[in-house]
Amino acid sequence: MNKVEKNRIIFVFTCFCLFFLFVLGKAFKVQLVDAGDLISRANSQFLRQATIYPKRGNIYDREGNALALNVQTYSIFTIPKSTNGDKTVYRKLSKIIPEISYNEMIRTINKRKRFTWLGRKLRLTKDQVEQVKELKGIFIEGVPERTYPNHEMLAQTLGFVGLDNSGLAGLEHLYDKELKGNPLTLKYTIDNKGRPIKFESHQDVTAQAKDIYLTIDKDIQGMAEKYLKEAVIAHAADKGGVGVIDSSNGEILAMANYPAFDPNDVKSSSPEHRKLSFATDPFEPGSAFKLFTVGSAFEHKVAKLDSNYYCEQGHLKVDGHIISEAESHERYEWLSVADIVKYSSNIGTTKIAFDLTFPKFKETLKSLNFGEKTGIEVPGESRGIFTEAENVTPLSLSNMSFGQGVAVTGVQMLAAYAAIANGGEYFRPTLIKKDRTQVADLEPETASQIKNKVRVFSQKTSEDLTKALVGVVEKGTGVPVQIPHFKIAGKTATAQRVDRNGGYRGYISGFIGFPVNVDKRFVIYVYIDNPRVGGYYGAAVAGPVFKNLAQYMLYKNKDISNLAENEESTNFSKGFKADQDIVQEKISATRTIDPNIVPNLIGLDKISTINIANKMNLQLIHKGMGVVSNQTPAAGSPLTKDVVISLEYSPPNYE
Repeated sequence: MNKVEKNRIIFVFTCFCLFFLFVLGKAFKVQLVDAGDLISRANSQFLRQATIYPKRGNIYDREGNALALNVQTYSIFTIPKSTNGDKTVYRKLSKIIPEISYNEMIRTINKRKRFTWLGRKLRLTKDQVEQVKELKGIFIEGVPERTYPNHEMLAQTLGFVGLDNSGLAGLEHLYDKELKGNPLTLKYTIDNKGRPIKFESHQDVTAQAKDIYLTIDKDIQGMAEKYLKEAVIAHAADKGGVGVIDSSNGEILAMANYPAFDPNDVKSSSPEHRKLSFATDPFEPGSAFKLFTVGSAFEHKVAKLDSNYYCEQGHLKVDGHIISEAESHERYEWLSVADIVKYSSNIGTTKIAFDLTFPKFKETLKSLNFGEKTGIEVPGESRGIFTEAENVTPLSLSNMSFGQGVAVTGVQMLAAYAAIANGGEYFRPTLIKKDRTQVADLEPETASQIKNKVRVFSQKTSEDLTKALVGVVEKGTGVPVQIPHFKIAGKTATAQRVDRNGGYRGYISGFIGFPVNVDKRFVIYVYIDNPRVGGYYGAAVAGPVFKNLAQYMLYKNKDISNLAENEESTNFSKGFKADQDIVQEKISATRTIDPNIVPNLIGLDKISTINIANKMNLQLIHKGMGVVSNQTPAAGSPLTKDVVISLEYSPPNYE
């Protein structure tokens, strides 16, 4: 073999080795480096995946009445190239569904070549759906739409969802994962024309969409919002808030602010009206806060109900500032603690706080969760404003003792007064009905660190505070809130209103209280922000809302029939005929039932009418809330199998 042939062999061998190394390197890159990308690109040509969420869980009140539901709607889309440039199909679509504009569709598809929405969440008839399905290149899919059948009722608590049915506010947002559930992952193979030929699906069956039951009572919520709205409008106020809590367990029965909004039409509302200010916006509570000063003094053995304080004839100098009474003409001298609460004396409360000292006062307030979140299931709940300092100046202590220099939320006040009403135990307020909801074990992050029940006052302290509050309504600043036949414990509040510049301008009128001589106590707190007409005192502005709502609840709960017959229960019926309010109750209890005659249902609540209907096999139609004010046909009319009785309900009239 000559040298030339040898060089040729070496050259060919070298080229072969280089080519082999190139192929090996390419294989390495394809098999290992680019494998994931190439597989995904290959799959994209013949594999498809869709994510389908189950129908969103419903939200109900404590009795199973619907608050948030789903209705069937349809979304329509196209892929412009699938119509092969035939625009007559869009004209046909606009004729089938007039809500979809032909001109608007053309402008939209001219800008896009891929997937394009033509209409979303449309409510269509069965015929419309069938006609759309026949259009080439137009696709339709069923989409459940969230609807709120009660419109503004409880809107700020419920919140709302977006176009994709994801919760954006309120409980819809807080429990979005539970309400939405886990999606169904649908995988399928397509042929060369894009037609599905094989399906596979996977879903976590342990995480389906869940329904939620709230502690809210729909009827009480409706009446609370009605009375609050009337008061805000009547007094030309900026806004107002109301809350009702079951003092025995911390369950919220009603909670609202006005103005509100309709979650079915979120875009037309102001962002300010969508939040639940009762839990998110702190304010100075005013005189209603005095009970915690007094309660702390009782707990620390600093004062008793009959302890006396000299009230300086209406003027007390503290740190160079003059502390005066809310009414400048008041010149109190010696007042007992009971009278200090009864007449809402600022100077008397200040002197109690000075004897108590700030560290002890702070200890009580912290036990009541002031300055901390209560843990209620509301996104954005505020902690309020309360100092973390170990001590404060005498002037600051004075101001705090009667509700200035500290900011609270409505929920904090409601829960704290519930501890007075139930004998001294603080319950974490809650909106979730634990014995019915499927998400009882899921709580907001802040709530998991808060004990559900803590004793904050002794039974004796609670009883003494209740006596003091009864005195407020019986002979003090809360006289206008008296309710015939019932003993009411309550406190007025007329707080100065902090403006945007940090000064004071206007007032926040409030009233908080609870009935005493009932089997199950509930606390109602009402405040009206910046009333401009009809005065600004708590008893005159917020008091009527409390009174009307309390009367409605007492009637609804049939508490009037359980009243003890003693002289003390008549202290609140001055100028009132004893039989005036109970005539309706007696009539309701002595109705006769004739199977051939339409019964008299006037004055009965919904539960009572349903009970009678079940006994007599009646067909009823219910309209409104409260007690029956009108019925058709009238009582005494002939009763046949075809008769349907229409009942109109309205709030009971007590006066």
